[in-house]
Amino acid sequence: MLAIHRSADKLCFQVRVQPRASKDEVAGLLQGALKIRLTSPPVDNRANRHLTKFLASILGVPGASIKILSGEKSRLKTIGVEGLEESKLRQRLAQYLV
Repeated sequence: MLAIHRSADKLCFQVRVQPRASKDEVAGLLQGALKIRLTSPPVDNRANRHLTKFLASILGVPGASIKILSGEKSRLKTIGVEGLEESKLRQRLAQYLV
């Protein structure tokens, strides 16, 4: 199960990013973190920008609502999402975690 906690006005969870994948996708859970494959390379912050856009699209929130709170230069990142209740977050991710 994805570990989600509230910090101030954000819901926080961890993602493990695999850059330079063949397609963008949620690839399940790995040690409590959401595993995400992205086509972007990890250079010039491209993979981080791609990650926030990808998460915004699958969660149905504006791109400005997604922030990388820690791990910008790591594959393991902590993500903050504003403007979404935990039940909605879990519901929107459930279709990718079958």
